[in-house]
Amino acid sequence: MNKDIQKKIKRIASVIICFALILSCGTTSLTVQAVTSESIREKEREIEKAKEEVSGLKSSLTDVEKLKKELEQSKNDLTAYVRQLDGQLADIQDKITQYNTMITDKEREIEETMRDLDEAQARQERQYAAMKKRIQFMYERSDSFYLETIFGADSISGIVNRADYIEALSRYDREKLDEYVETRKYVELCKEELETEKQLLDEAKLAVEQEETNVNTLIGEKEAQIVSVSGDIANKEAAIKEYEDMIAQENAEIAALEKAVAEEKARLEAENAQARIYNGGLFAWPCPGYKRISDEYGNRMHPILGVEKFHNGLDMAASSGTPILAAYDGDVVAADYSSSMGNYIMINHGSGLYTIYMHCSALYVSKGQTVYKGQNIAAVGSTGRSTGPHLHFSVRLNGNYVSPWNYLK
Repeated sequence: MNKDIQKKIKRIASVIICFALILSCGTTSLTVQAVTSESIREKEREIEKAKEEVSGLKSSLTDVEKLKKELEQSKNDLTAYVRQLDGQLADIQDKITQYNTMITDKEREIEETMRDLDEAQARQERQYAAMKKRIQFMYERSDSFYLETIFGADSISGIVNRADYIEALSRYDREKLDEYVETRKYVELCKEELETEKQLLDEAKLAVEQEETNVNTLIGEKEAQIVSVSGDIANKEAAIKEYEDMIAQENAEIAALEKAVAEEKARLEAENAQARIYNGGLFAWPCPGYKRISDEYGNRMHPILGVEKFHNGLDMAASSGTPILAAYDGDVVAADYSSSMGNYIMINHGSGLYTIYMHCSALYVSKGQTVYKGQNIAAVGSTGRSTGPHLHFSVRLNGNYVSPWNYLK
């Protein structure tokens, strides 16, 4: 091959190589780009959502001072005051439950984001190592690699085929670079999302602490008001009568529930159907982890009124939110609210035996539901005529209160 032909071939090869490189610079793998871009957009959406949650959480905390001002209007009517305050306590308790759910969800999401970050960083390192090898190879071979590849052909068609190979190789290099750039961006977004999620987690934990403080503040307000009204010496007789009326109302509500159960039992017996029967087993302790009794069953000196009164249950001192367990298998005949008992549950265990759980902050079962010994049915609170978080646990047999100690472990 003479020198003129060689020069022409070199010029053709140079043009082909340049053309191939131009094509490779403007060409990317559409499949890889689409998948990676969607992953990045999804991360950006998650980050924006987390930032909005942080902002919304800060603005949703309870304004206790505003609530206290609203309560001032109903202080002259203790029943109305207690009912209104308990409604506010229920709202705050719902917030605490939502925040705790958010904390659990966010801890799981942080674990997922950390896995995403670890995987993305590992992928980035593999891509970077592969690119370094490729760059080193290209540097060592320089342009001679492309020329040797083309001049190794023994015909013009062979040159064109090898130019296509060079174009594909260059396009592959460009795709790998694009993938690396996208992966690097994804890694940075994972880091940003992780920081935002940790911020939201911290804010949610602070919100729970703040709302628990708000609950205690309102409970303190209620305690002070109950003590103020009930302990007023000038109105001692009125306070005692009001207390007796309250207990009478409680007893009437409970007796009405027992009557309804008795009527249902009679109907079942008439139809030869089996009514629930208590089999004599011992009760589970309804407030696990809390054994201190702040007020015993029986006649005792009323702590506020200063007169001897019958206390129809055991007061188990416990923190707000502590689980309350069903003492025994039975059917829920009431899961309701009253201004004296607060949120309460009444369970029929059969054979005229009932248990009652008062002053709950939350109820987890409903009327008509069958529950089982040790099942979580409610949470300790201070709703109703209560001056601090505790469980008032009562037992009734054939229409009368009896000592819970007869049935407890």
